Amino acid sequence: MKRALIFGDSYSTFAGCIPEGYEPYYPGLDVETADKTWWHLVAAEAPLTLVRNDSWSGSTICYTGYNGVDRSRSSSFIYRLRCLVEEGFFEKNAIDTVLVFGGTNDSWTGGPLGEPLLEGAEEKDLYAVLPAIGHFFAALRQAAPRAAVYCLINTDLKPEITTTLEVAARHNGAIPVVFSHIDKQNGHPTAAGMRQIADRVLQVMDQQTE
Repeated sequence: MKRALIFGDSYSTFAGCIPEGYEPYYPGLDVETADKTWWHLVAAEAPLTLVRNDSWSGSTICYTGYNGVDRSRSSSFIYRLRCLVEEGFFEKNAIDTVLVFGGTNDSWTGGPLGEPLLEGAEEKDLYAVLPAIGHFFAALRQAAPRAAVYCLINTDLKPEITTTLEVAARHNGAIPVVFSHIDKQNGHPTAAGMRQIADRVLQVMDQQTE
């Protein structure tokens, strides 16, 4: 069975299923149990062994969080990936599949977008969303060169973020998973929305094996 890692924000959290100290959003709405989450459904039906769900509610890919707070050494996707690399996570765990579901908070914070930059970003560039996306996917590919990486792209993002997620994913050999509709309340997936996410991810996974 393939071994999976998730990088996510609130959409992928569930209390007790994410690392200690990370902020959960779920349980919430009508998603009362973990088996109703999109990632649990995918893991059960793909099937996958979930090694780690590295998801933090409210987290951004870039270093700029809500109200301009510096997340360069806390919840940002880039910092969390860097921590895993430094602690030898990828050497200790044979990860076959990585599911990345981010960019929603980057779209919501009102932080700087910057200019798309697929390679060569400096630390100062990572406070802006678009270069941070390029850097994250390049760093992830370096950390897990043999893994199948799926980039889940939410609905209703700023168009520049949607485009950069897709371009950066493809540039680094990742597979974009684009959604046309997700049932939501308060900007977050309901149980029906979770099922829609899972179905689309499973569909794209199946296409890769045909």
